[in-house]
Amino acid sequence: MENVLRPLIVLGGSIVITLAAGWLLDLLLRRTDARHHETPLWGLLRRCRIPFQLVMCAALLRGTYAHTGLGAVRDHRVGIGRLLTLVLIGASAWLVVRIAVAVVDSVYARYAAAHNRDPARVRRVRTQVTLIQRVVVAVVATVAVAAMLLTFPAMQTVGTSMLASAGLLGIVAGVAAQSTLGNLFAGLQIAFGDMVRIGDTVVVDEEWGTIEEITLTFLAVRTWDERRITMPVSYFTGKPFENWSRGGVQMTGAVFFHLDHSAPIEAMRDQLRDILGECAAWDGRDWSLAVTDTTPTTIQVRAVVTAKDSGDLWTARCAVREQMIGWLRDHHPYALPRVATSPAALPPEIPRPSANGRAENPAGWGRAPRTGRG
Repeated sequence: MENVLRPLIVLGGSIVITLAAGWLLDLLLRRTDARHHETPLWGLLRRCRIPFQLVMCAALLRGTYAHTGLGAVRDHRVGIGRLLTLVLIGASAWLVVRIAVAVVDSVYARYAAAHNRDPARVRRVRTQVTLIQRVVVAVVATVAVAAMLLTFPAMQTVGTSMLASAGLLGIVAGVAAQSTLGNLFAGLQIAFGDMVRIGDTVVVDEEWGTIEEITLTFLAVRTWDERRITMPVSYFTGKPFENWSRGGVQMTGAVFFHLDHSAPIEAMRDQLRDILGECAAWDGRDWSLAVTDTTPTTIQVRAVVTAKDSGDLWTARCAVREQMIGWLRDHHPYALPRVATSPAALPPEIPRPSANGRAENPAGWGRAPRTGRG
């Protein structure tokens, strides 16, 4: 009977203690979160319940499995102990990552709430926070894997020999992973050099889009037609690109019209003012309309509008272009450029070539006057 009750008590007691500790921790965090609404940290820490329970259960079983009294346990004590140790290391790494992410997310949420009037600054901090989280996860995962490997005696012997040749291996690894290391340092440079941030509007390789994701090795740009362009982060540290969100999101754009020389410029200025007055995308900062170029057949008219960001600027430019062309078509059709599709009529005194190649003279130009003699 004792051989049955002892393992049940050990295993059941470990599970019950784990569940009770997890429930108690969640209760404390929930009550603390209810008292402190100003910080989301306590609510975010509730995500750590499962890894916390896994760590506690693995630790309890690691310390008590030898007292279960089962013959199979005695025969495989080393293997079971090593397995529980591996689970404990992995669960501990998971718990550390969850706690670090919760703390970083809490700090970012409070910062974003305090600086919601400065979106560019918030995007910069968001980019830095994202990369910091990825670095923490990478470091913790590397340490956890190394700790798991060191639990095997064979790996300890290999580790001693590896340390003896660490200099040579470091040089070889550096040469082999030159591109990867370059992207890694470029990602850190982007995060803390404030070159580009998540949410910035950029133009890369003549593609207009928004920065959607930044990692330590690549960067994703979401274009206006929902495509994703994935580029190595080293591209942004080695080549020029346009950042429309740098130094403020307010923008100025132009709309060009090619019109006839008789276009009513003053009337177009009044119409542009009326169009922008009804356009919600226009921020009211500035506008203008002027003739910027001329050709033998047309003139080039430029309308300048402003908007609070690139999205509204695109909307305002499209509205001005569409409504101005419609107004000219309905009220001043002569101002639109025309293309000649037939030869111009010549003056009557100029001879026209006939079918036989001789010049016709319908007006009688250069013809001798008729006399009364037949």
